[in-house]
Amino acid sequence: MARIKISELLKNGATFLGQKIEVKGWVRAFRSKRFVQLNDGSCMANIQGVIDYDNFDEEQLKAISTGAAISIKGLLVESQGAGQVVELQVEAFEIIGAADPDAVQKTILQPKKHSLDLLREQAHLRFRTNTFGAIFRIRHAASFAIHQFFNERGFNYIHTPILTGSDAEGAGEMFRVSTLDPKNPPLDDDGNIDYGKDFFGKQVNLTVSGQLEAELAALGLGQVYTFGPTFRAENSNTSRHLAEFWMIEPEVAFNDLSDNMDLTEEFLQSVCQYILKNSEEDLNFLDNRYAQEQNQKPQNERSHLGLRESIEFVVNNQFKRLSYTEAIEVLQKSKAYKKKKFQFPVEWGIDLQSEHERYLVEKEFKCPVILCDYPADIKAFYMRQNDDGKTVAAMDVLFPGVGEIVGGSQREERLEILKAKCKDFDIEEDELWWYMDTRKFGSVPHAGFGMGFERLIMFLTGMSNIRDVIPFPRTPDNAEF
Repeated sequence: MARIKISELLKNGATFLGQKIEVKGWVRAFRSKRFVQLNDGSCMANIQGVIDYDNFDEEQLKAISTGAAISIKGLLVESQGAGQVVELQVEAFEIIGAADPDAVQKTILQPKKHSLDLLREQAHLRFRTNTFGAIFRIRHAASFAIHQFFNERGFNYIHTPILTGSDAEGAGEMFRVSTLDPKNPPLDDDGNIDYGKDFFGKQVNLTVSGQLEAELAALGLGQVYTFGPTFRAENSNTSRHLAEFWMIEPEVAFNDLSDNMDLTEEFLQSVCQYILKNSEEDLNFLDNRYAQEQNQKPQNERSHLGLRESIEFVVNNQFKRLSYTEAIEVLQKSKAYKKKKFQFPVEWGIDLQSEHERYLVEKEFKCPVILCDYPADIKAFYMRQNDDGKTVAAMDVLFPGVGEIVGGSQREERLEILKAKCKDFDIEEDELWWYMDTRKFGSVPHAGFGMGFERLIMFLTGMSNIRDVIPFPRTPDNAEF
């Protein structure tokens, strides 16, 4: 007898009615020594097995406990109770993996509501909960949708290095990778650590971005994208920061900033549309959870959009495009600014805060927003200098609830200007000789963007803490599991 997944059973129950089948999963609940709720992770819902305890002895039934992994065989029939369409009349069961009831009482497997803090402490078990089952199935669906989007448009998927000798962002917040003896490293004549004797013959770090390498590939393959882990040693213990996270970074030769905005808008709407279409059960559950969470907040802090409404808001609205300078003017003319409701200042040259970004999206334009042409001083060295000498061809995409979700730019393809930018940012040309070299051999305009995958999953699931949308979060003082 072949095992049938619960998702298939509940989706096509009529096909299996009256048949003897087998399901396997973990016990969510066992009531009255008669009704067992089984879940195998393939979907949100459980299948109910109905046991006639006259057919089993007491010792057998004792082994069925919350958290146990079991196999059930029996006849699929129409359900006599509310809450499910079909149920299984149990004829035989097998304990695949027992669960100690006393141990379960100390874990999040105990069938009651648990705090997210406790769930993070038991991240090895939280996959079995409804909330995190839904989150990680949506994470999978979004990942598939991203690959599908780029594949259908002829992009090449590039695996860029995790170990790198360069700092793409120039921020210096990188994790060092070394095989040198930390207690007795070799020193050079100046008393500094001699990385020339390290494994790679130079100082090497975990990457903060695959962008620079993706640019090299785009200047030969035309259009590429990366989707991989990145790392930042920023000692920030907030709900929006991780030390290890995943980035999606496409690069396209011959694209300018306008082309880049077109690609980004199409990309985001496509992924959101896929989730609406293919993750309905999980999305409905998280939508209800999000609504309950919003109701517990003060009135002035609640979102005016539900979770599903926020995703539809992105899919159904054309993105508003305006320059950073225009955005500053809009903010300074707003009632919120005049009534001093913004916590942070609004003036040309600042990096906009989330409250400013959300105001533009949710209050002013009531649609997703793309800001472009930012002050050069607050953007990275590789962004193309505009003719005004003050701004660069950069862009940020702003979403409801989260603010910035994507950052990108047209890249600086002119060698002399790129050299000057490196000097301004105190970046040694020798460290990026290979990057500079591409500007000597058929350099062309090109553009791309970067999106933190976890930031997208926060938007798609309504979770407010980034640690809840990655299986095993890495943060300051935390590298458990």
